[in-house]
Amino acid sequence: MIGITGGIGSGKSTFAKELVKRGFTVYDCDREAKRIIAENPQVQVAIIDLLGEEAFIHSQDRLCPGQYNTAYVAQRVFAEPALREQLNAIVHPAVKADIMQRKPDFIESAILYEAGLDQLCDRIVVIDAPEDIRLARTIARDYHGEATKENINKVRARMRAQKIIKGNAIVIINDGKTSIACMAEDALRMLQLL
Repeated sequence: MIGITGGIGSGKSTFAKELVKRGFTVYDCDREAKRIIAENPQVQVAIIDLLGEEAFIHSQDRLCPGQYNTAYVAQRVFAEPALREQLNAIVHPAVKADIMQRKPDFIESAILYEAGLDQLCDRIVVIDAPEDIRLARTIARDYHGEATKENINKVRARMRAQKIIKGNAIVIINDGKTSIACMAEDALRMLQLL
């Protein structure tokens, strides 16, 4: 398995989509973690025990905890780092187990190292881009292009919170000068998958 990581706005998801077009399986950790939270009763109970009933917006069906209350959870865990670590201790092992069961070609995760997923990887590809480009991409995607001081500060805080280790990784620079298709081809050559 090969890990794909990179800072917010680097283009790792676009890079991963290009790999899917080429027939590779890519495990999107963000999407799959949401699926696991929505489907796994043990994970749901542990989250409710940690964060309370408000962690889910309850449905009429009392057997189902309802929809995950992302806004509430984010507010709690970003205000209290210890809670974030405890939530990660619930979700990350479930994601790891799911990855081991599915055995994808690639694992895409912004928090590959923090989640310990790098331990599952034979190689790691880091998608990188200059900070100003990452900032502009994230503002366009997450804040509808509204580059207010508050939105810029929020994005910069998220950038600072991410831990990207380049070490022995293959680093691909996504500065907008080279197409994603060419970057994917270069990475696959370096990984000796072409």
